[in-house]
Amino acid sequence: MVWTLGAPVPEEAPLPSSPPPGPGTAGRLPGSRAAAAPRGPGRRLLDRTLARPSTAAWIGLVAVTVFFGVQAPDLLTAAGAAGVLDTAALLGIGALAVGLLLIAGHIDLSIGMVAVSSALATGLLVGEAGWGIWPALAASLAGALLVGLLNGWLVVRTGLPSFLVTLAAHLVLQGTALALTRAIAGRTVLQGLGDAPGWSSARAAFDSSVQWGDGTFRISIVWWLGLTACAGWALWRTRLGNAVFAIGGARRAARELGVPVQRTTLTLFCGTAAAGWLVGTLGLVRITTADGDPSLMPAIEFLVAAVIGGCLLTGGYGSAVGTAVGALLYGVARFGVTLAGWDPLWFQAFLGVLLLVALLANGIVRTRLRAVPLS
Repeated sequence: MVWTLGAPVPEEAPLPSSPPPGPGTAGRLPGSRAAAAPRGPGRRLLDRTLARPSTAAWIGLVAVTVFFGVQAPDLLTAAGAAGVLDTAALLGIGALAVGLLLIAGHIDLSIGMVAVSSALATGLLVGEAGWGIWPALAASLAGALLVGLLNGWLVVRTGLPSFLVTLAAHLVLQGTALALTRAIAGRTVLQGLGDAPGWSSARAAFDSSVQWGDGTFRISIVWWLGLTACAGWALWRTRLGNAVFAIGGARRAARELGVPVQRTTLTLFCGTAAAGWLVGTLGLVRITTADGDPSLMPAIEFLVAAVIGGCLLTGGYGSAVGTAVGALLYGVARFGVTLAGWDPLWFQAFLGVLLLVALLANGIVRTRLRAVPLS
């Protein structure tokens, strides 16, 4: 099947703006060059594999796992796997939402501050106003969605770059959340929230865990994998996913063909805000503390994981699975550096190298995607 701007069509059907089907033209993506000489089955399989957005991330994951597995054999134990997955889960939830927005050609730099400010809002309602945890979480979620809706509305109504709009939102949230928290509570770290009504059920939903061997696997991993599966299905099997790719690949053409550009964009920005709220909530319930330090949830890390996973800043290209693999690669590198006893500063350098390699590899893979039909 080949996905166009409307609905999936059989490979035999001519694609929009493409020449009539002829020898070797069936199934080409719009804008691809004329088909080359016929390839053998093995070459076609290789081309299709290399055209997948997550291919480079999978190769990097294997290489980094082998490297740090040699440097720190504890990485390959149950405890090591639990540590890697726990690190990757929180990052992967945010990277998934950022990756979907990247596919649509937009960037959200406010997601990290949404996580921090929503946790602070929940902490204030619980610790200062005496609310139960569930009403407080509902109120903070509504606030996060309002931020996402405002970001999306400004982008679609003004045409301003999403990079600048969400950077402004980050700064506004940072100043407002910290100033209000300090004015109300006299501090920016809110502790002792675990006695709020409903906390035990909130802990079951956001911080339960299971022991396997010497590793403790937390429910955040289930949240991450479940959301990744849902997003992957939505991208490749629904009209919403078709619209996301269409907007990122050719926004003007998508609008002219009736794709709901504004509605889809607003939905994606609300999605990143909801993901930020979930990341903040998972951290809040785990440590029963709301910390106003914005460095705890830097948006750049979500962006880096999404790009390493195959999403391009130019839009129209990426996958939910790729963002998950990118987050997992990030988790292996970060936990591997710790277990190997390296200076933590080396992780930043290592991450920069991974990002550069991912950008170069994704550029090469993207050229193959334009020339190879994906069935």
